Amino acid sequence: MNVYIDGSAGTTGLQIYERLADRRDLTLVTLPDDRRKDPEARRDALNSCDIAFLCLPDDAAREAVSMVENPDVRIIDASTAHRTAEGWAYGFPELSDEHRTAIETGKRIANPGCHATGFIVSVYPLVKLGLVPADYPLTCFSLTGYSGGGKKMIADYESPEKPEGLSSPRIYGLTQAHKHLPEMQKICGLTRAPAFTPIVDDYYKGMAATVTLHLDLLPGHPTAKKIREALDDWYQYQRLINVAPLNWGTPMIDANAFAGRDDLMLIVSGSDQRVTVTALFDNLGKGASGAAVQNMNILMGVDELTGLNV
Repeated sequence: MNVYIDGSAGTTGLQIYERLADRRDLTLVTLPDDRRKDPEARRDALNSCDIAFLCLPDDAAREAVSMVENPDVRIIDASTAHRTAEGWAYGFPELSDEHRTAIETGKRIANPGCHATGFIVSVYPLVKLGLVPADYPLTCFSLTGYSGGGKKMIADYESPEKPEGLSSPRIYGLTQAHKHLPEMQKICGLTRAPAFTPIVDDYYKGMAATVTLHLDLLPGHPTAKKIREALDDWYQYQRLINVAPLNWGTPMIDANAFAGRDDLMLIVSGSDQRVTVTALFDNLGKGASGAAVQNMNILMGVDELTGLNV
């Protein structure tokens, strides 16, 4: 199986490469450094591989897709470009049998966004089960390490001349137009986008995405125990998603607790009036490169945990 990583020098591409480097069932197609951005070299690589990972900005990812003329090439796109596009499978196999089948049989797989992963893993089952209405005014805040911002942000945070402001949590996405919002709304079947507050902090990797719920506003006024049991039942057969006991981690949850791992933990906390559901994972793992490799494994028909860190 020939695999090509277009954008292998970026953070996501490098992390995918690390997970594939020792695989005996794969041959990695690589380009010399001086030809990595050469259009013809990329075109040849894209059309000569079996599976291509796109670890590129959105416009470059669209360009890469347009270069593929070989109908047998399967693409896993880690950019935002195709996550809500027709004809693309959304690469989150744990959500449903339909999602997993679409990945298994698909030629075009859109890898989920990191913040979106944390929101969707919590909200999708609750909406499907009728515990959260599609028009519920959801809110989410999501804390991430700086590695999710790419090479420039990593360099800024690791510079000896780092400004004092980078030593504290920084709120962004202030205009409520974050690029992950469209997939968060569409995949969960929501009639309104959530109010979403992403926060980047001074640590390398790890993510804690938290959804808040007022239980007296939900149909049937479910208890915190009911919310937790519903999520546990939904994901009980999934090997990369675990649901913690109620109020696990009290009094504090460390956002980097799953750094270096490719699995995810859901934590339901609170009372029978108000509940938080926190997805704890690595923004470079289940939030990016780990999920991409998992999707590749499913495409190949091998154990989905092959090469992953769990």
